[in-house]
Amino acid sequence: MEFIYYFGNVFEPVSFALLLVGTIGGLILGATPGLSPTMAVALLIPFTFHLEATQGLILLGAAYTSTVAGGAVSAILLKIPGAPANIATTLDGHTMARKGQGAKALQLSFLASAVGGIFGVLLLIFLTPVLAQWALAFGPSHLFWLAILGVTVIGSLDSRSVVKGLLSGCIGLWLATIGFDDIMGAQRFIFHPALGGGINIIAALIGLFAIPQVLTMFAKGRTDNSAEVIEVEKHSIVDAFRELFKRTRALTIGTITGSIVGLIPGVGGQIAGLVAYDQSKKFSPESDKFGTGHSEGVIAAESANNAMVGPSLVPLLTLSIPGSPTAAVLLGGLLIHGIFPGSDLFDNHPDVAWTFINSMLIGQVLMCLFGLYVAGLAARVAKVPQSVMAAVVLGLAVFGSYSVQSSMGDVYVMAALGIMMYFLERYGFSAAPLVLGLILGPIAEANFIQGSMIANATDGLGQYFFAGTLNFVLIAIVILSIGYSAYMELRTRRYITKEEVMNL
Repeated sequence: MEFIYYFGNVFEPVSFALLLVGTIGGLILGATPGLSPTMAVALLIPFTFHLEATQGLILLGAAYTSTVAGGAVSAILLKIPGAPANIATTLDGHTMARKGQGAKALQLSFLASAVGGIFGVLLLIFLTPVLAQWALAFGPSHLFWLAILGVTVIGSLDSRSVVKGLLSGCIGLWLATIGFDDIMGAQRFIFHPALGGGINIIAALIGLFAIPQVLTMFAKGRTDNSAEVIEVEKHSIVDAFRELFKRTRALTIGTITGSIVGLIPGVGGQIAGLVAYDQSKKFSPESDKFGTGHSEGVIAAESANNAMVGPSLVPLLTLSIPGSPTAAVLLGGLLIHGIFPGSDLFDNHPDVAWTFINSMLIGQVLMCLFGLYVAGLAARVAKVPQSVMAAVVLGLAVFGSYSVQSSMGDVYVMAALGIMMYFLERYGFSAAPLVLGLILGPIAEANFIQGSMIANATDGLGQYFFAGTLNFVLIAIVILSIGYSAYMELRTRRYITKEEVMNL
């Protein structure tokens, strides 16, 4: 219970002021398309040079926590995920906003984020030593099968067709191969200089989600603005609390999934949100409502992507292994102040470590309070006419794509992918599986190549990739996931066929 001794340090005037600044600034940065949590934390690193180590980490930790949650704002209102972790939130959140339920969706997202985030930080506090050893158990073969599991999730993310969902994922996997091979250095599909460094995930994210929406708005032409305006329904915070705890199944699945995925080094919140969304859909008796503006989808996705924040720091603080790209930036913040994370961090610098962790716990509560305050105001964005919204979204898309690397090449890639996705959507394909394939491709490829090298030097590919309890469990889950997706697809088709026969 050592962390309680340092709890009061968070409420020192300078530390608490930095916590407030980091939380509010993180919400704003998170809601800005193109500014991921990693980039937000990196931008704040220079401001910590003249601060004490504890104060600097409080600022960075608050920004990390609130940026992940803030990404839901643009995901719900504009259908542009503020960060890869908010991809799953767009699937139901934006549909709710188009129905005038933007305030409700935002309130649920911040409440779910707070519950998941608090649970994740509590895991970080009480189970750090145990979880650190468990995280070390994941080698290249296990991470490869975990990526394959993510690929099998792809099929059920597209509610209309498992086959089209898998094909979308395959397109994403192909896009992930563009650029230079990380192992051999070979060029792959580089038919334009802008593709030399591969496809930037933020540019791809903006293009695949924002541009089809813009093109659809422009395709409608100039219409009567009054017909475009959506009436925003008022939704009280009390009702949001009732709705959240009425959906305890989605909240539990999202929180547990996010905590487990966050602990595994190199996986990330984007996979946590999508896997949690998929599992909530499979276990829900109202699975047919997912994708149509169902609150369970928002709750599962947002509780998962914030629940992974705490566990993602476990390998960093105890083993000096960053569990996510943002954790790697936080490692830089520690090293700048001459603090080396590891097994003796809590012995040599307990004031720094525990104050930082406590600030993240309090930061989750502050993030929720500020988020709930602005939810009703932000939801009014839905009342903006589509003709105006299209121009605003296009401007944000160009700004967000360019700001990642200050490169017009990313803007070209964003536009090309967006136009491609516009035509694919007209034939029933979905952007979410494609993005998931793009994210999982490098993880699967890198770990397969590393595993192959180890296998060739030891007992061979079969023994390395298929033996062992953890490999067996992951393979079994992959098979079950594929089987369940196929079963649900066949059952849905039979139900539709019976309905058609009855209507004849």
